[in-house]
Amino acid sequence: MTTNQSTQTDPGARARVIKLGLDIHSSLFVVVRQIDEQASQPPQRFSEEGFIGFVHRQLAQADSIHSCYEAGPFGYVLHRRLVAMGVRNLVVRPRDWSTYGERVKTDGRDAGALCSCLDRYLAGNRGALAVVWVPSEAEEASRSLGRQRQTLARERVRITLRGKGLARLRGLSLPAEWWHERIFPKLDMPDDLRSQLASWQRILLPIDGELAVLTGQLQAAAPAELPCYLGAMTWELLRREVGNWGRFHNRRQVASYTGLCPSEHSSGHSRLQGNITRHGNPRIRHLLVEAAWRLVRFQPGYRAVAKWREALLAASQARRKKIIVAIARQLAVDLWRLDTGRATAQQLGFATT
Repeated sequence: MTTNQSTQTDPGARARVIKLGLDIHSSLFVVVRQIDEQASQPPQRFSEEGFIGFVHRQLAQADSIHSCYEAGPFGYVLHRRLVAMGVRNLVVRPRDWSTYGERVKTDGRDAGALCSCLDRYLAGNRGALAVVWVPSEAEEASRSLGRQRQTLARERVRITLRGKGLARLRGLSLPAEWWHERIFPKLDMPDDLRSQLASWQRILLPIDGELAVLTGQLQAAAPAELPCYLGAMTWELLRREVGNWGRFHNRRQVASYTGLCPSEHSSGHSRLQGNITRHGNPRIRHLLVEAAWRLVRFQPGYRAVAKWREALLAASQARRKKIIVAIARQLAVDLWRLDTGRATAQQLGFATT
C-alpha cells in the first residue's frame, strides 16, 4: 500500500524523538508523524505489515520513537509488538477528538489529534492523554475467563426472556427457568409453541452447562479465607478485572477506577456535586454495588456498613442508593488494602469464613 508522503527524514540529520499518532483498523493503519518539535506531517496509510516496516525505518532515524493508539477491539497485540521492537507505546482511552465540536471525523484527523496530544503528554502535560493500563498476557487471559462467564449469563437471560415472550403472546406464563429438563416436559402448552420453545431449550441447555463449568473454575480459584458473604465469585471476578491491586498507589486512584466518585461542577464560591462519574471499569462498579447490598445485610460489623447503618435505616429509597454507592466505593478501597497487606480483615471489621 502506498503512503501519502516520503517516510524518510533528512539523511544528514538524526532526529531526537519521533512521535506517531495511530488510528487503527483491521486492515488499515493511519499514521501521523511528528519529528522533534516540527509541525505534524500529513497522515499516511499503511497495511499492518507496511506499518511495521515503516516503524523499523523510524527506529533507524531517531534516538527514540513514541506512539499511541486508542484501546479497542484489537486489544494489546500491536502494543506488545511495538514495545518488543523498542517503541515506547501508549494505549489510551477512546474519546471524541473533535476539540470544538466541528462534527467532522476522519481517520487522519483522529491520528493527528492523537499525535498532538502525545506531544503535549511527553512535554509534561499528563492530562493530555488518559493512558490505559495494559495487562500482561496471563492477566488478560485470566480476565477473559470471567468475562466469558458474564457473556454466557447475559445470553442465557436473553434467550430465556425470548421464550417467555413467545408464551406471553399466546396468553401463557412460563416459570423463570422454564427450559430446565425437569420443568419443560411438565408445561401445558400447544404443540406448535412447545416445538418453538424446544429449539431455544436446545441452545439454553449447553449454555447452562458451560456456565456451571466456568462458575466452578472461578470459585475454586478464590482464596479459602474470605470476608463472609462477599462471595468467592465476586472476589475472583473483581481480582481478575483489576488484574493487580498493587498497581494503585493510593485510595484516590482506587476510588477513581471504580467510577463511583461524585461528579462535580464548581466555580468561584459555588460547589455542586452530582451523580457518580461512571468513569472507569463498569464491571467493577456493578460487582461492588451488588456486594455492598449483601454486606449491609450480612456484615453489620464491617466498618463502612457500621458508619452508615443508622442513616441507611432512616433514609428514603433514593438516599439509600446513594449510601450504597458510598459503601461500595469504600469497599473497593478496603479490598485494595486487604489484598496489598495494608490492613487485615479484622482491622477492617470483616467477619471471615
